[in-house]
Amino acid sequence: MASFNYIDLGIKDYKESWDYQEKLLTDIVNDKREKKAPSEKNYFLLVEHPHVYTLGKSGDEKNMLIHDDFLKKINATYYKINRGGDVTYHGPGQIVGYPIIDLENYQVGVKQYIEKMEDAIIATIAEYGLDGGRKEGATGVWLDFNHKVRARKICAIGVRVSRYVTMHGFALNVNTDMRYFNYINPCGFVTYGVTSIQQELKREIDLRETKEILKEKFNSLF
Repeated sequence: MASFNYIDLGIKDYKESWDYQEKLLTDIVNDKREKKAPSEKNYFLLVEHPHVYTLGKSGDEKNMLIHDDFLKKINATYYKINRGGDVTYHGPGQIVGYPIIDLENYQVGVKQYIEKMEDAIIATIAEYGLDGGRKEGATGVWLDFNHKVRARKICAIGVRVSRYVTMHGFALNVNTDMRYFNYINPCGFVTYGVTSIQQELKREIDLRETKEILKEKFNSLF
């Protein structure tokens, strides 16, 4: 299986990135229709967004704890979007990954795809000495995942799948400004915290290095 076609968008507006994902998804779906077979096209967008909150289609708007005036004050935007999951935050210093691939070509189902994504993130943060894992009843990657009090999320995951083609993906907190999580119940949770690699290691992380590790881990798992 060929490695992913990575496209590093740098820092890019959320809505522009969302529109770009939709365009690439349509390209893959059309390719499947024409070939009447799984598409070998694949795209993997890596991006940082300006401050933005997004609410998944099954999310509860009550988990968004601020309103328009305060959003402007903290220089953030807000979108209701078509992925699964609840509310989350994206911002500078956070690596957001959007794999846009045909799962039929990779011979995995949606559940297995999400598990592979989690495994790739777990393997990535392990390179920094962090022990990540899954928390029962929750997607994403957590530290102290079995602890009732200290469990904290380091990576959120939310996807959309259309005709077995994926979009949206993961958000890994690397050098993220964690204060922005104070304005939401992240992913709908009120009892658990969030963290970043920087916060755990007490030092700034080279984002370029983290991206290279992510690519290596995703390629090896898929």
